[in-house]
Amino acid sequence: MVLEPQPKVVTRLRDGRIHAYLVGAGVYGTLEPAAVFQPRDGEEAVASVVRHDLERAVYTTLNGVVCLTRAGDLMWASDFEPRSDVRHGHRPGCVLSRDGRAVWVYRPDAMAGRNRGDQWVVHDADSGVVLTRYELETVGHGACHYVHPVDGSIYLDVGEGQDGSVIVRGTVGADSEPEFVTYPWRDRCLIGLAPSGRQFMTVDHGQADVAFHAHPHGDVLFALPVEAFGYDPEESFVEWSGGYLSEDTAIVTLGGESQDEEEWFRHHLVDVRAGTLSGELHVGASDPYELVPLGDGSWLTGGPGDDPVRWSRAPQPSTPSHPAAPSSLDERQQP
Repeated sequence: MVLEPQPKVVTRLRDGRIHAYLVGAGVYGTLEPAAVFQPRDGEEAVASVVRHDLERAVYTTLNGVVCLTRAGDLMWASDFEPRSDVRHGHRPGCVLSRDGRAVWVYRPDAMAGRNRGDQWVVHDADSGVVLTRYELETVGHGACHYVHPVDGSIYLDVGEGQDGSVIVRGTVGADSEPEFVTYPWRDRCLIGLAPSGRQFMTVDHGQADVAFHAHPHGDVLFALPVEAFGYDPEESFVEWSGGYLSEDTAIVTLGGESQDEEEWFRHHLVDVRAGTLSGELHVGASDPYELVPLGDGSWLTGGPGDDPVRWSRAPQPSTPSHPAAPSSLDERQQP
């Protein structure tokens, strides 16, 4: 008996509330929220994550992290001290561990004006107790978390604005000491992990190329500069977006301006086994950063009312709430 994979849970912040969506087999088109969480009065969530059973949500504000039940009851909360009056330029982030037992929180304390460097803090998901605290040598505005699908390690990509990007990998086990590894680059932005976790994808902070690295050590398997996609590097660049469409195929986004000074972007497919180009993809997005590849041949974009829309390269039944996916051939005009 073959068990279907557990649906993925994605969240969106809408109208001050946390909307959770289940992305399971056969569910395409505009997604409807499976659960909605209301942050506590007076709090504005800036990042959120919802447990797979949809019974708990964790969110960060500019000054803390909070865990609520679906009914709105407080499980635990942890304030970032001292309280920051800085309103812009820093966005704390959070993610649940693969087994759901821990909450990893990125704290951009330097930009928040707390007179210290950034921190990466791991909380027990049930009690909020701090399991470990790691002092990051970064001054970041925000960060993206990526959970390794097999070994459960967490990748953190800290964006430091014009100063670059720092990638750190953390592991906290029940029977082992916490381990944190900072990769030896400050000029590469982490875009995503392969579904198997065997490799990961980065884009040069200067947007000159895309590279694919072996997990966990980060050795470069191959890299493709802008020229490899048939564009002039003086006029085009690699966007900090894309990711793994499937285990064997990655989406790399190229952008630039036309002669009429209109911005354009195109999504190219890369065979990561061979390190070669394998066509283009029309993803149905109006912005290159709407795209969220899911690793199973499908992807998300924004939709009406800010609900995500799930697309697939394979034809899907067309219904009022589940429109057919676009053609895999990019119909945009060549730049």
